[in-house]
Amino acid sequence: MKISEVAKRIDLPISTIRYYEKMGIITEEYLLREQNNYRNYTSDIIDYLQVVKNCLAVGFTISDIKSMISLKGISKEEQARIIKEKIAEIEAAQLNLENAKQTLYGLLQTDITCESGFGKHDRTVS
Repeated sequence: MKISEVAKRIDLPISTIRYYEKMGIITEEYLLREQNNYRNYTSDIIDYLQVVKNCLAVGFTISDIKSMISLKGISKEEQARIIKEKIAEIEAAQLNLENAKQTLYGLLQTDITCESGFGKHDRTVS
């Protein structure tokens, strides 16, 4: 399958697919070379790239994915540990966002205004 077909089927730009190749995310097992050195991809590339997209969507980095690929297979326990670590990171980020939101709500309750200058209290007495 040509790169344009892969890009269309998985909804990724061709440049992203080439980037994944350059970074080692797409390994040789998914590439077939024609005599003229054009790339053809195996049909397995579609499912594989969907896994990559899903991993990126939930917060794994390219580096994380590359590390998992380099393991050449991981146990179910190791996979569960990696996923639990990512869940813990997401929960920590959610807590930080909730704290930031509460801080902003607190700012709404103060008499700080920008009309007198950024961050200054409105001290005018009516």
